[in-house]
Amino acid sequence: MSQHYHVFETAQGFCAIAWSETGITRFRLPEASAQATERGLKRRLPDASASAPPPETAAVVEAAKRYFAGERVDFSSAALDLGDADALFLRIYAAARRLAWGETTTYGALARTLGDNWELARDVGQAMAKNPIPLIIPCHRVLAAGGKIGGFSAPGGSATKTKMLELEGVRLGAAEDAQGTLLL
Repeated sequence: MSQHYHVFETAQGFCAIAWSETGITRFRLPEASAQATERGLKRRLPDASASAPPPETAAVVEAAKRYFAGERVDFSSAALDLGDADALFLRIYAAARRLAWGETTTYGALARTLGDNWELARDVGQAMAKNPIPLIIPCHRVLAAGGKIGGFSAPGGSATKTKMLELEGVRLGAAEDAQGTLLL
């Protein structure tokens, strides 16, 4: 399967999108430079080639630009190509895609929508951490227990997750420093 990618600038930095004939395969959240964004994408897709996006993908690029400018955007109709993703992860991603602009849930609550097994919360966390298409599969809207920010494996980590939620009007309490606080 051949894949192509396109790096583009948004109000929050440079993003990248990759696609196949079937749909979007990867999305890279904003970074400070086009070069850093491209390097990050090429680590995951070394054989992908830079290309102008086809109309369906170009529409997602324009929507992402509007999103990072603070405009309400819905990506739920974007065609995705998740390749050989695990069947459970596909169910988790489908459930996450139903979260609307400004709507959040927790790993546990999302897990409960998939079945009666509390251990699914761990699977939800793993699926979100491995999400190849953040923003379009809105893993930033899935929080830790108690509405805490939780982790975020995209560039910028939890700060990026917080910024994305703030763009959507979601205000969380002060984030706890995962490294602890040094009191002087």
